[in-house]
Amino acid sequence: MAETQKTVTRWAEDTFGPVQDHAVLVRRAMNEMEELLDATIAGDKPEIGKETADIAILLYRLLELNGLDLTQEITNKMVENRARRWQCKGDGTGKHIPTGD
Repeated sequence: MAETQKTVTRWAEDTFGPVQDHAVLVRRAMNEMEELLDATIAGDKPEIGKETADIAILLYRLLELNGLDLTQEITNKMVENRARRWQCKGDGTGKHIPTGD
C-alpha cells in the first residue's frame, strides 16, 4: 500500500499526538535538512532517502493541518515557475528574474 498525505498524517498524529504550534514542524524539518545535508556530503544514498522522507513526513503534516495538499501545491507552484524567466547560477540552481510588475 502506498502512503498518502492523509495516512502519513494520521500515523504521526496517533504516534506523536496533535501539533499545537505548527512552527514546531518547520523547526524539526530544518533539523532534518541538516541531517540530509550530512548524508548528501557523505554520499550515503540510503540515508539521503531516509532523511528526505523524514522531511516529507513533516511537510505532509504541516500541509494537512492547514488544509493543503502537497501534490496540488507543487502543481500550482510549477505553473508559476514555468511562467517565470530564470537566471542560472551555473551550479544546477538559479533564481527567477523579477518582472517590472
